[in-house]
Amino acid sequence: MTPRYLLAPEAALDLIQIWRYIKTQSGVETADRVESVIRERIGFLTKTPGAGHSRVDLTGEAVKFFPVYSYLIVYRPETRPLQVVSILHGRRDVERVLTERL
Repeated sequence: MTPRYLLAPEAALDLIQIWRYIKTQSGVETADRVESVIRERIGFLTKTPGAGHSRVDLTGEAVKFFPVYSYLIVYRPETRPLQVVSILHGRRDVERVLTERL
C-alpha cells in the first residue's frame, strides 16, 4: 500500500518535539490526542490537497498552510504522496524556519 503522505525529516522531528512539549505541560493523554488530531488533519489534506491557504508573506515556495490548534501544517499540495514540510507553532518565526527548510 502506498503511503498517503510523507513527513519530511524536519516535520517528523517537529511532531516529536510537539508531543514531548505537550507531554511535559499537560500529560501523555493530551499529547497523544494533539498528535492524533494533527495526523487526522494531514489525512484530510491527502483527500483535499487544495485546503488551507498560501502565505506569500512567509514564502514564495509552492506550499500551503493548514491550521490545527496553535500549529501550522506546511505542505506541498502538488505532491503524491502528499509531502508535509513542517509542523510549526504559529508563534515561531515561521518565515525564518521555512527559509532554512525550503
